[in-house]
Amino acid sequence: MRLARSLCALGAFALLSACATNSDTSGGEESARAPALGEGRGPWIIPVADSARPRAVYEGLASWYGARFQGRLTANGEVFDQHALTAAHPTLPLPSLARVTRLDTGESVVVRVNDRGPFVEGRIIDLSFAAANELDFVEDGVAEVLIEALGPADVEDRAAPPMAFDPAEGPPRFDAETLEPIQTAQR
Repeated sequence: MRLARSLCALGAFALLSACATNSDTSGGEESARAPALGEGRGPWIIPVADSARPRAVYEGLASWYGARFQGRLTANGEVFDQHALTAAHPTLPLPSLARVTRLDTGESVVVRVNDRGPFVEGRIIDLSFAAANELDFVEDGVAEVLIEALGPADVEDRAAPPMAFDPAEGPPRFDAETLEPIQTAQR
């Protein structure tokens, strides 16, 4: 009987140990934050208790893109509008929301991630002109930022209908204000 109780107690202990987390109980809410600067570049995966907390945190260099891509299709089929608060990220789900905070000023903006990029080594996110303008780094071109992945965005919000196009000609271009196709000369 004693052996059975000991085995049950040992089994219960093992089960509870497996469920334990490796969190700092003294930190409360602070224990879920990203490591201090210089401890790595991310992503730091954070357990999600509610929708207001970030799902992952990244730190690095942001750049921006604008007029050259105005009216072109993004990676998830939306029409790029440089005046919308959007971004391109290499791995975040499309579409999703992310809070981008400029590290030197503390200014932040929530963007809709609807494109892939950046395609320049050392950069972790490309913001639209409007988002870069909100963070006040259009003239500088780049800024150190903290990205907090907030989760999926509404797929129906701003989504363009699927369309087929000839890959040799590239995707069609659209006027950002009217969303009408722009007729281009044949190549």
